Amino acid sequence: MRLTILGCSGSIPGPNAAASGYLIEADGFVLGLELGNGTLAGLQALRDPFDLDALILSHLHPDHCADVSALTVLRRYHPALPYPARPRRLPVYGPSDVHERLACAYAANEEERASTDLSDVFAFDTLRTEPMEIGPFEITAVPVDHPTPAFGLRIAHGGKTLAYTGDTGVCDTLTDLADGADVLLSEASWTDSPDRPVGVHLSGKEAGELGRKAGVGRLLLTHVAPWTDRAAVLAEAAVAFPEAELVEQGAVYDL
Repeated sequence: MRLTILGCSGSIPGPNAAASGYLIEADGFVLGLELGNGTLAGLQALRDPFDLDALILSHLHPDHCADVSALTVLRRYHPALPYPARPRRLPVYGPSDVHERLACAYAANEEERASTDLSDVFAFDTLRTEPMEIGPFEITAVPVDHPTPAFGLRIAHGGKTLAYTGDTGVCDTLTDLADGADVLLSEASWTDSPDRPVGVHLSGKEAGELGRKAGVGRLLLTHVAPWTDRAAVLAEAAVAFPEAELVEQGAVYDL
């Protein structure tokens, strides 16, 4: 299983830095995880976007799904579509209202929304808490604590497990989500402070403590906001998990 970082800037894209976006690959299957602001540019720099076999959106804030609108344009209007060799409709998994959210993001007004629900481009499905088979992966969605419906994910293949927190504050489901994972890809949006709002994001300290408590093999920190000191976030996480790492855009990790 291979993880590629298309973007890792938290909440908004940063200077020359895309928001959340990842590729997970195994057995020739390419799974997109998030497609936030700027990530389609990064994807095109690495490979043909038509290589995507499925896309998962953990939740529907723009920094995790904004570039789906651009992907819609590419898949609908590209003059040399690689069809019928590949299915036209890309499977997209997300919260129960994913189709409505993405249609509203794409269509400019009510009249346009009445004529397009993106179903010519995407095959929408809902993330579920029981294990799902998506390509060669077994994927389990776990509800987490965020201002909008949001999920963390356990992605398993070939005896290896990648746990991804998505966007979340500290909550009871996180330890089970991360339990014994080979790699925990954890958001760490800010430094720790009692003034931080609850139910929004994790601090570096909280991400490190989660990794230690869950007994993960490797802790990768992502989603650091561009106004946050990355070194300070890493230092906080390293108190509890000394081998914690900050991911970088374009980095590749093999599990």
